Amino acid sequence: MNSLINSDPYNDILKQLLKEVSELRRKVETHANSRLHQYRDKYRDGVFTRSACNLAHYLALRQNDLRNLQDRLAQAGLSSLGRAEASVISTLDALIDILKRATDEAFLPGDKNPSEFGFTRGHQLLEQHAIELFGPFHEQSKAHVMVTLSTDAAWDYELVHALLEKGMTCARINCAHDDPVLWQAMIRNIRRAETESGKSCRVLMDLAGHKIRTGSIEQGPAVHHIKIKRDASGQCISPGYLVLASDETCPFTASEAHQTLFKITVPQTVFEKFSPGFILTFTDARGKERHLLLEKSLSEAEWLASCPQSSYLASGCESALYESAPVAEKTPIVQFNLGEFSGASQIIRLFKNDLLLLTDNIVPGGPARYDENGIEIAPAHIGCTLSSFIDRLKVGQPVWIDDGKIGAMVEGLTEQGALLRVTQARSDGVRIQSDKGINFPMTDLGLPPLSDKDLSDLDFACAHADLIGFSFVEKLADMDYLIDELAKRSATDLPIIAKIETNRAVKNLPDIILGTLGRHSLGIMIARGDLAVELGSARLAEIQEELLWLCEAAHVPVIWATQVLESIAKKGVRSRPEFTDAAMAVRAECVMLNKGPYILDAIEALINVMDRMQAHQRKKFSRLRALHW
Repeated sequence: MNSLINSDPYNDILKQLLKEVSELRRKVETHANSRLHQYRDKYRDGVFTRSACNLAHYLALRQNDLRNLQDRLAQAGLSSLGRAEASVISTLDALIDILKRATDEAFLPGDKNPSEFGFTRGHQLLEQHAIELFGPFHEQSKAHVMVTLSTDAAWDYELVHALLEKGMTCARINCAHDDPVLWQAMIRNIRRAETESGKSCRVLMDLAGHKIRTGSIEQGPAVHHIKIKRDASGQCISPGYLVLASDETCPFTASEAHQTLFKITVPQTVFEKFSPGFILTFTDARGKERHLLLEKSLSEAEWLASCPQSSYLASGCESALYESAPVAEKTPIVQFNLGEFSGASQIIRLFKNDLLLLTDNIVPGGPARYDENGIEIAPAHIGCTLSSFIDRLKVGQPVWIDDGKIGAMVEGLTEQGALLRVTQARSDGVRIQSDKGINFPMTDLGLPPLSDKDLSDLDFACAHADLIGFSFVEKLADMDYLIDELAKRSATDLPIIAKIETNRAVKNLPDIILGTLGRHSLGIMIARGDLAVELGSARLAEIQEELLWLCEAAHVPVIWATQVLESIAKKGVRSRPEFTDAAMAVRAECVMLNKGPYILDAIEALINVMDRMQAHQRKKFSRLRALHW
């Protein structure tokens, strides 16, 4: 044996390492067996799966501070246990085997083949479980990409087909939006695209859960301001535009090219008379005569019209159609009333230290009210969709609104609701709008795992989906509830994607996984948006790493979700920080993209990044591919 290894100082170091690693292995086995015992009734015949055992071993391993031992192992040129997640005991056994060979010339290895050591089997199990959940990979790529479908996917087959061609392997349908008729149309397009493209695509139906949101807001006057662009001298350089649509417009035939423009309806009998250059006259809300010029037809149901002057178009106002600019003696082709529309919501803008009253949802929200001297006499108020929980709030508890854009603290409880003091907002204020999420990270809301809507949506999902997304799961009892509901619907084979989006879910994740692995197929979604609100961005950066390690130890596939390449998907703009984030996502088994006008570009960019990074990294294991400078 090498003289350096036989030298006393080095040999003593290796013997001490062998002693510590052997003792560590013994403690890991003991603590893991103790932990597993409480889950025996969750496994068939009380026999634990390899994945459950490995997770218990990993949890036992990580109860110890291993940093000093890792440093000394690395200095000795040995494995520092930094990549033991997938196969904990095998990694320890391989290390013990090497140390025994190095310190005892008389050591005789057992019958175990050294190739059985390491983490190969663990990674094979993880990849197997990922394919079971998300299906086979597309072509040469090893990336699973999930895309949240927009409503357009219900009628735009070409979009769905293009998504599959670009690399989507799983489609997410958010049950918080649309309805079963549209969901069915989306799934029909997916199945057709699978057949025609030869590519597979799993369907995840994501139950909405008890998403608490802001309520409606009082509407202002039903008037639309048609704005024009002026130069520095005040001259009009570009008219204002809007869309005139037939009152018999079908959403499936409406043009998408000008979907951002304000749209108003006209009677079908009037719409049929439209021709380029015709003029519509009206008197705006200020009593000023204005006219609209018909520019061009956008579709069978829409025309583009321009207005050369700033106007305040009132809902349902009288109008007249002329072949050209009207003069006093001209008779209009037809007189009619433009369609009615609702006024815009009033603006509620909050600044740091402002008060906000959280009320019952039946009360429309509104801005603060002031007296003639500018003194506030009533704070801004907003309802919430699940107001029955307000009695559970306590003074001092935090509240976050709209993905953390507004942070607040409960300052008091009144008969009208909970009085919040804004503690965090941009310096220029934050506009609070309806249908925005509200988080209560320190409040036990006492809600059942699934709402009545969730249970109804579950009926549809069991008949049509490949995966079921479980929103706001927080404990093992929640999983028990959903598994029982699936059994009632004869859908015990439908895999569950548990969405980790609260602080409680993070704390209970080991319990959730160990209590589920023995009886149901499982995946984990790291919902980073809600987690960032609950934990804070700094803690999220740390916890998302820990969640990846934990799931790797359990051989449970992970979906990396929320705002991945969001700038590309929504605006077509490439953001360097988002590409760095996407590069980190390669450590998950699947990455989720949200819907947007440029979603095809986002898929292409994501797969490009993931394919490149997989040549350099697998999980947190750096792979030394040859570099070419």
